[in-house]
Amino acid sequence: MFDLFLSWLTISLAFSWVFSSFQYSTMLAKLPIVGIAVGSGFVLHELAHRFVAKKFKAHAYYKAWPYGLLFVLLTALLGFIFAAPGAVYIQGDHIDRKKNGIISIAGPLTNVILAGIFAFLLFTASSGEFLWQVGQIGFQINLWLALFNLIPIPPLDGSKVFMWNPLVWAISFVPLVGLVFYTGIL
Repeated sequence: MFDLFLSWLTISLAFSWVFSSFQYSTMLAKLPIVGIAVGSGFVLHELAHRFVAKKFKAHAYYKAWPYGLLFVLLTALLGFIFAAPGAVYIQGDHIDRKKNGIISIAGPLTNVILAGIFAFLLFTASSGEFLWQVGQIGFQINLWLALFNLIPIPPLDGSKVFMWNPLVWAISFVPLVGLVFYTGIL
């Protein structure tokens, strides 16, 4: 739990910095909004991996990566987020490529579902109010987390999904690329 909390806090600070246009006073104001968006997106993403792994009777736990936490903060100072703060480790002799792919896609799919929930907030709340801001940032962060995690480069989730089933990976990844670029999130 400590590693998950530390990772959430680090990613929240990094995204707050970027979403505040690199202004310290604005960063503090954005921190609660970003904390909700990242808290739901990052924590539920990692818990989805754990939940699905447990369904396959595997042991799963989250472990922070100290260099990854530092890298998140350093990239935020440069104006972008490269979020690799840690990972869920799965232990089980019976976890084959297919099960590992299913466990791996659970996190990004959770982010896509959360992006939909945040989009609903964005379109139903009044512009500028707290829930609208949470919806806007939550939508952006969750789409970005889904896309980033589906990049097919180890140790990201996308590499495990691609090794299991390239078609499932493409059906998941390609529409996200279009949506992220269409909405201008990058």
